[in-house]
Amino acid sequence: MLFAEEDLVERHIGVGEYRGLEFLHVNAKKIINPVPASSRMNFRFTINAYRGCSHACQYCFARPTHEYLGLGIGEDFERKLVVKVNAVERVRAEVKSPRWNSDLIAMGTNTDPYQHAEGRYHLTRGIVEVLSEARNPFSILTKSTLVLRDLDLLAAAARRTHVGCNLSIGTLDEEVWRATEPKTPHPLRRVEAVRRLNDAGIPTGVLVAPIIPGWSDDPAKLEELTEACLRAGAISVTPVPLHLRPGTKEHFLGFLARTRPELGRDLSRRYRGSYLPPAEGRRVAAPVRRVLAERREGAAAGRTDGQARTATGQD
Repeated sequence: MLFAEEDLVERHIGVGEYRGLEFLHVNAKKIINPVPASSRMNFRFTINAYRGCSHACQYCFARPTHEYLGLGIGEDFERKLVVKVNAVERVRAEVKSPRWNSDLIAMGTNTDPYQHAEGRYHLTRGIVEVLSEARNPFSILTKSTLVLRDLDLLAAAARRTHVGCNLSIGTLDEEVWRATEPKTPHPLRRVEAVRRLNDAGIPTGVLVAPIIPGWSDDPAKLEELTEACLRAGAISVTPVPLHLRPGTKEHFLGFLARTRPELGRDLSRRYRGSYLPPAEGRRVAAPVRRVLAERREGAAAGRTDGQARTATGQD
């Protein structure tokens, strides 16, 4: 059976700006889902209104989840998008349940809540409205500047409950960006989105994700990206080296075999499992951490100087 947990309602072929996409409408039986008990995540529940993602990121860890539906992890993942058309109604019902404890809900943990389909279906917007009304804390992870469409709504929610946002920005290198995540907004537009979200009172950080060894790990470029995010007011900047879980690993290395075979062979040697060896992971993340450490030291020195001037009556 194609959909074991959801009822397939109908299929829609995208037209106009959605040409090339196929939308599989389903009715979800449940929309707020617990994360596995063994997970090390700092949240216990997630919402994913969509499955599959038209951003077409070659390294996306969620690609293998399409296989659970009997679909492919390549073009099917990018073009055959599952839309949980009853998502907003399900959220409204589930947060009203006496068994629900108003736990933090994370959105964007599997596929992007503000991917292109959201411009048509407005499910994420509806979910945010429901969670805001219920004063239920939530977080959003996205690569899309479409999040700015809901700026006023998110700002209002942040005044009612805890709201956190993170933008994923792996590189400012246009060649890497165009090759690996071809249908995402330009990285500099995402940096500007970080600024606008924080200016609106929505605490927003950045995941420098993924950092691809041998391709997007140039120290100077990572430092440039980190500085740009900090200037934009990012409340945090977190480096995340490339993670290649089974399925995604084969897809990404196959992509590299066609486009950058030498890098593909190099990463095949480095990634014996899903992760880099710890020492290599630290090396890849070091430029980001260095800028953050320098910023903290500078801030601490500024506080010390200010305290000294105050103590001597110079202010």
